[in-house]
Amino acid sequence: MSTSTTTKPLTGRTVLICLIAFFGVVIGVNLTLAKFAIDTLPGTEVDSAYSASLAYEDEILSARAQAGRGWKVNAHVERDADGRAEVRVEARDRNGAAIPGLAFSSRLERPADRRADRPVELADAGNAAYRGQVTALAPGLWDLVLEGDVGGKRLFLSKNRIVLN
Repeated sequence: MSTSTTTKPLTGRTVLICLIAFFGVVIGVNLTLAKFAIDTLPGTEVDSAYSASLAYEDEILSARAQAGRGWKVNAHVERDADGRAEVRVEARDRNGAAIPGLAFSSRLERPADRRADRPVELADAGNAAYRGQVTALAPGLWDLVLEGDVGGKRLFLSKNRIVLN
């Protein structure tokens, strides 16, 4: 008994179609994964690195002036089980006195995703203390950014990494 099988010869057209299909799949998968990576992680700290580098000298001078003032600023963040967090800040000058005219603003920033940043309104609670609350705050790693203004001019800046449970 004989069986006859007929095979088609491998032609240049078949090879070309296979190569185009293979590279089409590879490029399609790469583009899809790149889009997902860009959409889920913005990955930038500043919008323009060039502008940030131009402002860097001013930031150095501001930091030196801030250190020269000798202010003592203590901050505490406490989060409860239902996601409400309280931010408490106490600010005093080098002699331990309250700083007149000081207004604080703060925000909680996610280190990996700035879309999750949360501003915290701090109100003057008297006796050099400032308090604010934020609701529905997720646990995990955060940066507490404090800015102290006197007369509309920023005189204090602090960024501290904290872990909230």
